[in-house]
Amino acid sequence: MASTTMDHPGEQGAQDPIRLLAIRDTPLSLDEVFRAVGDDAAGGTALFVGTVRNHDGGADVDELGYSTHPTAEAEMRRVAEKVVAEFPVRALAAVHRVGDLAVGDLAVVVAVSCPHRGEAFAACRKLIDDLKHEVPIWKHQRFSDGKEEWVGAC
Repeated sequence: MASTTMDHPGEQGAQDPIRLLAIRDTPLSLDEVFRAVGDDAAGGTALFVGTVRNHDGGADVDELGYSTHPTAEAEMRRVAEKVVAEFPVRALAAVHRVGDLAVGDLAVVVAVSCPHRGEAFAACRKLIDDLKHEVPIWKHQRFSDGKEEWVGAC
């Protein structure tokens, strides 16, 4: 009898594809996130890196700070679980920085591995977009002209 792809042991779902979720006050590591989503059954891995840029809305940004609500990590898990339910995710990771950051610092790193590249791109896009819109993380920007502003989630 011919084997189907679902019969292949490598096609079986990971026990828990959510491998790393964290909010940290220390610098983030691309290598850590990439290693966390490594999976022999994944043919595609998508990684998104958000960095602090030097401008926003036509104004020069000097620095910014991120703060979170106490439920932020639980909300990150909820968002990750939705992505896992919608896509054939082999592994998923997301870390977000809090505290004061300088221009160029890594603010958020997310990655998803899936059997195929298209699924990985779509799942990674959904993960970062939903984290940005649904997880209670706030950004406090400080501009070169002395002005400041608070920006909603992420």
